[in-house]
Amino acid sequence: MRPALLAIFACTFAATGCGATHDDQRKATRSSPLAQAQATHEYPSPPSPPQIAAGAAAAPTEAIRAFATAYINWDARTVATDMRALAAATVGQARAAMILAAAETASDYELQRGGIANHGTVEAIAPLPSRPREFIVVTLESTTATNTSAYQELRPAWHVALATVAEQPPDGWVLSGWQPEN
Repeated sequence: MRPALLAIFACTFAATGCGATHDDQRKATRSSPLAQAQATHEYPSPPSPPQIAAGAAAAPTEAIRAFATAYINWDARTVATDMRALAAATVGQARAAMILAAAETASDYELQRGGIANHGTVEAIAPLPSRPREFIVVTLESTTATNTSAYQELRPAWHVALATVAEQPPDGWVLSGWQPEN
């Protein structure tokens, strides 16, 4: 009979975790970053400071038009610098995308060697009715090259992008998302 009693006691003791309850573990996790790291194997980092963009616009469509116009008008000599300037003028996903674009275009040998350029106009900006702060942007663009025939006789093309804006205090709007669709 004693072995059965001992087994019940051992099972009960193991289930309670040596006296520590689930609530005790949750309190320890909340009480210190070290306790949380030990419990989750992740050390919590402080929240990132809010991003501030250079030159907020007075209205969402103004911010989108300024961004899109700069984004579609570039040449091989200036594209990396242009993308860095756009990164400084945006926040969130749009900033990350422009930083990546600047890095990629700065080392793009074919772009530089071909003397490639892009020029265009913003033809329409329309809000998405079901999604506040999101807009459809339509551009008409033409790509040319000075040192290659690859773009010779290429017709202008329509492009669509989704743009998201964020309010930047005190009274401005900046681009926070940019997603070309074609």
